[in-house]
Amino acid sequence: METETISSRMSSIIALHDMHTKFFFNVIDGITDEDAHKRLNTKANHIAWLTGSLVQERFELANELGVKEQQTAHDLFKDRKGIQDGITYPSLAVFRKDWEKISPLLKDALVNVSDEKLDSQFEMMPGMVMPFYDLITFITYREANCIGQIALWRRLLGYEAMKYD
Repeated sequence: METETISSRMSSIIALHDMHTKFFFNVIDGITDEDAHKRLNTKANHIAWLTGSLVQERFELANELGVKEQQTAHDLFKDRKGIQDGITYPSLAVFRKDWEKISPLLKDALVNVSDEKLDSQFEMMPGMVMPFYDLITFITYREANCIGQIALWRRLLGYEAMKYD
């Protein structure tokens, strides 16, 4: 069932938001917190960081749309902070709870975003300005990318493949 949006441009974004919301739960399902911190002798971002980063992006986008909430691990991820060596990130259960909290709030904000807001300019970083709609599409793309990375980590760590049901 398609969700009615204020801006017609948001229909596909909402479909992807809903898909990613479900896939997030599926991709972290059954992973231990110990395994979530493994990097397998690489410099790759581990599952705990990827998961927290996904949660942070949803909170930050929601904030830009007027939802004033923060994730539990905000300080570990604020200002687009990369992975930090020697840090034990929160449990996947903490990230799951924050995802459950922000996802419906963000969906409501995305459903109700106006074309005027979508066309407004957003400065992603100094010298990089884009329409707000482009920011939303980039974050939506990044969600899929991060979920895919976690799905790969599942297999590398010996877990079953992510379920799509």
